[in-house]
Amino acid sequence: MTNFRKDTILFEIKKHLQKFKLSDGIFCDGIDVSTTQKLASAFQLPKREVEVVALENEIIPRRYLRNIGTIGIKGQTKLLKSKVAVVGLGGLGGAAIELLARLGVGQIIVIDGDVFEESNLNRQLLATEENIGEEKTLSAVRRVTKINSSVEVYPYQVMADEGEFKEILKGTDVIVDALDTFSARSALQRAAKNLNVPLVHGAIAGFVGEVSTIFPEDPGLDSVFSSSQKVERGAETSLGTPTATPIMVAALQVQEVVKVLLKIGKPLRNRLLFLDCETSSIEIIEL
Repeated sequence: MTNFRKDTILFEIKKHLQKFKLSDGIFCDGIDVSTTQKLASAFQLPKREVEVVALENEIIPRRYLRNIGTIGIKGQTKLLKSKVAVVGLGGLGGAAIELLARLGVGQIIVIDGDVFEESNLNRQLLATEENIGEEKTLSAVRRVTKINSSVEVYPYQVMADEGEFKEILKGTDVIVDALDTFSARSALQRAAKNLNVPLVHGAIAGFVGEVSTIFPEDPGLDSVFSSSQKVERGAETSLGTPTATPIMVAALQVQEVVKVLLKIGKPLRNRLLFLDCETSSIEIIEL
């Protein structure tokens, strides 16, 4: 986008400024969702780009007000300019997409070749009684559009292998591993390594879950799984996947995504967060 076009958009944005309360006694200039939609339509631009122009001029879209105190205006701008892939749209992936959209991650790739079945209803946020039998990617697009229509979603209805991963995931900034078989996870990690993209791993079984962030040069899953654990499906086949566990693990994965994108905090690199909800314990294991 040229500077002249940005200036023109900014001029129109300033016509619609509102004062929003940022915190006690502190107010900021902002725009609401309807203004973003009107300007995007008028300039034939993605809504995300209108929000970026606003943020670059310290004008805050109201939907992100409660993010700013933690990640700041520059952080929010960075999220809108980022592309994150979520691979697997089950309990972990569905929750991760919901959170990434609400955060304002500007572009999300979603990959899954499956459809919803009734057994998904207990834990998968994208599953409803009305969409049983529907492709999970279609539900993901529809859900994100309802939450944050500024976010651009790119669906791939495939059970991808390593080669397909490398092609689909080009240009991503972070990849979320929300898969449920070791072979698929391994293929995804190899693709992420080849593309030089960080991977946020998550897994669940019963009341326990784990999260780790793997950079391209890290050993990654070889440090997480022992030889006996390298089976197609792990303990979740016998322990099941109760409602709360995937939501908690997905939330931790999304926090890792934010830390990686914004270069803040201390990601779980070469470390594994092990969560046991039954005993209310969290352990950090050095890998």
